[in-house]
Amino acid sequence: MLKVVRSEVISLVKKVIATKNAPGGELAGLLSQGIQAGDFLFLCGQIGKDPKTGKMVEGIQEQTRQAIQNMKTILEAAGMSLKNVVKVVVFLNDLADYGEMNKAYMPFFREDPPARSCVETKLLKGLLVELDATAYGKA
Repeated sequence: MLKVVRSEVISLVKKVIATKNAPGGELAGLLSQGIQAGDFLFLCGQIGKDPKTGKMVEGIQEQTRQAIQNMKTILEAAGMSLKNVVKVVVFLNDLADYGEMNKAYMPFFREDPPARSCVETKLLKGLLVELDATAYGKA
């Protein structure tokens, strides 16, 4: 037998987070850089594309660092920071790059790192890594 002790109605307002200072904004209409739903922020996959030049940076460590910088920019547009990130999914073009990716990733999340998964997949040409993140916290 299931007994309901307390019942609440939760209203989630979906808010689009967008900034010209990170990749993805040029794809408006196809995707959102971030969607805030309640206290959660869901970021679209971030890549190692420099928003100033519009070009991909070279190498797995450089792409990882740039992808995290892009995540940070979107988080800041929502009033959050990397400390709010609770989950990251790492997509690698080649799992052999895991160690080098980790060297670039770890300095950003030294204290209370988020939960993380890593999968090998076929990424678009030129991409070595893509990071998908979820953040939590009041903006």
